[in-house]
Amino acid sequence: MSSDLDNWAKKYEDLTNSDATIAAMAKYYSCSFMFDMEKVKVIIEMHDGKVKHINTKPGPLDSYDFALRASANTWKEFSQPIPKPMYHGIFSASFRKDLKIEGNHLVLMQNLRSLNYLENLECQFKMRFFKFKGDIKW
Repeated sequence: MSSDLDNWAKKYEDLTNSDATIAAMAKYYSCSFMFDMEKVKVIIEMHDGKVKHINTKPGPLDSYDFALRASANTWKEFSQPIPKPMYHGIFSASFRKDLKIEGNHLVLMQNLRSLNYLENLECQFKMRFFKFKGDIKW
């Protein structure tokens, strides 16, 4: 397990669990989802707006409600302060780029506002999955 990935997971958990907006709007934000970034996969379990667990080494039988799968380049473009066109949201990237949305779409839509908010918060705090000087370092 990479220390970079572990550090990211801890920061994600701390940022999510301490954010007042998430606490106010995400009381029922309960789901599990996978971010699949080619070489790196992470399953995040949310319960009542708090991170319950982050699995940084998911196995093939580990369950989740939905997955967002894309190339490392797509995730890198997502995390830019001002993303290029078609990298500004998961639906635009799924229509025009290589992002795939799999699993229970109902659960995704029920939690979309909170998920989008956290995505924007991560960019604001520069909590990116990727180092821009090279490939994935995990």
